[in-house]
Amino acid sequence: MRIAVCDDCFEDAIYLKTLLAGHEISLYSKADELLADIADKKAHYDLYLLDIYMNASMNGIELAKRLRKVDREAAICFVSTSDAFYREAYDLYAVQYLLKPVQEEALRELIERVSEQTSKGQGKEQVLRFKWRGQIGAIPYNRILYISSREHTIFIYCEDGTVQKYKGKLNELALSVCGDVFLRCHQSFLVNIYQVDNLSGNELTASGHRIPVSRRYYAEVKKRYQEMLFEEVD
Repeated sequence: MRIAVCDDCFEDAIYLKTLLAGHEISLYSKADELLADIADKKAHYDLYLLDIYMNASMNGIELAKRLRKVDREAAICFVSTSDAFYREAYDLYAVQYLLKPVQEEALRELIERVSEQTSKGQGKEQVLRFKWRGQIGAIPYNRILYISSREHTIFIYCEDGTVQKYKGKLNELALSVCGDVFLRCHQSFLVNIYQVDNLSGNELTASGHRIPVSRRYYAEVKKRYQEMLFEEVD
């Protein structure tokens, strides 16, 4: 795996490099140097480990924002002495947030997680297939916000504002799609957990849509939502 470590503390950077033995590591002490390599040398990394508190004109949060503009799928992990930036990291779709001194076990789990996501990304795109009025349709999972059911009709709500419907039973659909992406949150609703913006009380929001969470499914929904932020955050 190709990994970029951007940290202006030489000792911390070397420590991470030691823990990451066996991988291709590039060390950067300044954000501008990393961005220059990406722009000029077309450098690409599978994982970016970014220190938040860098003594320069651009901290780790700002660097991540710049990285997102050139690589929307970049696997970014923040490394910090403080846990004060969890929300900012989540908004930037960071895969993890590690506190210094970084523990070897936590770093190993991060590498395994990124490797698994990379492998999935190289496979066939997941799609939801359905039949409506004699025609076969397919919608990529990542375009779907949530799915609801009413009177034996399935409604698929997409991020572009469209709603596709077809005759079917939600229980049968749940058996085929629920897992890593879709989650049962109510007797009549499935939600794409990666599209959820917020969980408040017994309600989820996804791109302005309000999705109910029943008491029966609340514990699992809360657990998966927290995993969306960061592992082991309670």
